[in-house]
Amino acid sequence: MKAQTLTPAALFGSHIRYVVPLFQRPYVWKRDEQWAPLWEDVRALAEKVLETPPGYGAPPVPPHFLGAIVVDQQANASGFIQVRHVIDGQQRLTTLQLLLDAAQEVTEQHGTSLDAETLKVLVLNQPQVTQHPDEIFKVWPTDRDQAAFRAAMDNETSVPADLASSRIAQGHDFFVQQITDWCEPAGDPDKAAARLRALAQALHAHLKLVIIDLEPGDNAQVIFETLNHRGSPLLAADLVKNLVFQVAQAQQLDVPALYAAHWRQLDSDYWRELTAQGRLFRPRIDVFLNYWLAMKLLREVPSDRIFADFRDHVAVGAASIPNLLAELARDAEVFSSLEALPADSVPGRFYYRVIKALDTNAVTPVLLWLLRWPVDQLPVEQRDKALNAIESWLVRRTLARLTGKNVNLAVLELLRALDKGGPTTAGDTAVSFLAEQTAAARLWPDDGLVKSSLETGPVYTSLLRARLRMILEALEDDLRTAYGEGQSAPRNLTIEHVLPQSWQANWPMDPDDVAGAVERERLVHQLGNLTLVSGRLNPALSNRPWVDGAGNGKRDYLLEHSALKLNAKVVAEHPDAWTEDDIRARTSALTDRLLALWPRPAGVSSVPLAEAEVEPRPAAAADEQVAEDEDPSIAPHTGKYRLLYWWLKAQDGDELPLDFEQVEQIAGTALPPSARLHPAHWYGYEGSAIARAIRDAGWKASKVDLPAQRLSFIRASSDT
Repeated sequence: MKAQTLTPAALFGSHIRYVVPLFQRPYVWKRDEQWAPLWEDVRALAEKVLETPPGYGAPPVPPHFLGAIVVDQQANASGFIQVRHVIDGQQRLTTLQLLLDAAQEVTEQHGTSLDAETLKVLVLNQPQVTQHPDEIFKVWPTDRDQAAFRAAMDNETSVPADLASSRIAQGHDFFVQQITDWCEPAGDPDKAAARLRALAQALHAHLKLVIIDLEPGDNAQVIFETLNHRGSPLLAADLVKNLVFQVAQAQQLDVPALYAAHWRQLDSDYWRELTAQGRLFRPRIDVFLNYWLAMKLLREVPSDRIFADFRDHVAVGAASIPNLLAELARDAEVFSSLEALPADSVPGRFYYRVIKALDTNAVTPVLLWLLRWPVDQLPVEQRDKALNAIESWLVRRTLARLTGKNVNLAVLELLRALDKGGPTTAGDTAVSFLAEQTAAARLWPDDGLVKSSLETGPVYTSLLRARLRMILEALEDDLRTAYGEGQSAPRNLTIEHVLPQSWQANWPMDPDDVAGAVERERLVHQLGNLTLVSGRLNPALSNRPWVDGAGNGKRDYLLEHSALKLNAKVVAEHPDAWTEDDIRARTSALTDRLLALWPRPAGVSSVPLAEAEVEPRPAAAADEQVAEDEDPSIAPHTGKYRLLYWWLKAQDGDELPLDFEQVEQIAGTALPPSARLHPAHWYGYEGSAIARAIRDAGWKASKVDLPAQRLSFIRASSDT
């Protein structure tokens, strides 16, 4: 066999067809597992192209390796298009064609004709050299996917309804949407065209694939099995460590001393523990290296590029090996101390509210950057000013239900601005940068935008529980400060509706007042109707009336058992009744406190709510609910906890330790009170929807610790 590394231009630039044989499986790649990571890699590559100045002397753009493809050349008559059967890599090859065609479609609409034609050459043969209409396609899938592929690749017409649910059509739609969002065609047309040109260049010349051409006598099956063999994978950190100390040895440095001083602590079990990064669990040291490289390189670093980008960083001689190791060790210490930051400090509040509750891990490189400087270089007041500004920006966007899409891009631009301005004025730089953002996707919402969202929207159903709980905790902390109490609110409290969700039994109203009932249903989930209580008090409150004359009303229980200032204020100001007008008034009052808690500089640009991109309540994406019809042994799950089901399906490893709050974040919904009170709720009794979701995904609950609100998911054995 003959192996060579080719770009898409070399692979698809001539008249050729790559045909997937009939015996190959159909197209099965999915959004979260394959499409999204591929797009993130390609987007990062395109942005690197965009940042690299043209002309001689500019640093080369490092290529991105997509993997290997094995093909078997077929005999064909002279004058006919060359044909190769795809023995291995057909999923990758098909996806690449969907991506190329999607880029061509968007470029044709919003870019230049030259760039669109450059991409078109990579997906279609010229009709003049074909013998059959389908020979125009340079990749031709197996028979099951041919109709969907033909429809998806036709940019002139829409995909028929009976084919729209296919993975082929969904993949093509995914890439079209992502590319469109990234190039921002509704903004500056020249900027959109420049981005699409960079994307075309990245796809044309900066992707690399290893193409293995089989020769006569090669055993295709043996080669296929060998290429798909998987051993125990190395961590990215293992490769980094090996590289650094090999270079140190080549430079005749004192390797044992360097290891003892800087790397030994990174070899502990703590650093190899799995920790959450988005929806996936990865070793903590790889997560740290990912964020550290983004901070150092001032750009996004895909998770599968950690070692390659670190190697490039070392190759350009950015620092001597001893200095590099010392810097890495210092920043690792900062990263490992984040969980232990004082809760009443600005960095501690920022970590809890932004990184944990808002689950905005994209800001971690900025947090590392701000915490790595000594106080004589970055004054504490400037550090705290920067953190407060970023927190206000993100919390206000959350309260206004503005999209969190592409926050990572804005954060990277902020990081570049901080690096350029230097640590001395970091707070001023952060405020100026965020205040200058005018696009709806980056706006720092004004008071009116936040008020409009909170005073009309049902925050209980529009915000994830962890985010809403943090908002209420911040209000409680603010009240405690106002009353001169320094202790912060306790964590892991339960969100309680003052007017209960099931109000009909004990909160009666005129049965003929349909409009009133509708208005009550609308108000029940508003901010003014929500408070915090302990997990034990929550079931006791249940659907009780506000007062009942016998001392058993909800007000009586709150008065006797809750020490929270939020509840003391409600109880003191409403001795007789809790009404719809009270909910409206409290919503307005709490909104004003939130706006004061997270202020925004005057004079910052604003947009009407109608023009801002509102983020919907998290729900299962359409392609996550597609039945696993390729494997009938896998049961689809579309119940209340379908997000948890699909998340578990995507995980590697055999044990996943989580707390209940993380489970709620993953599931996109609150746990029922019984899940916090009864272990049996997790262990599979038939009435438990969450237990069914866990079971259907091939996992089971273990080590359920109700007082600590923690558990582990362990993979079910084949005979379970």
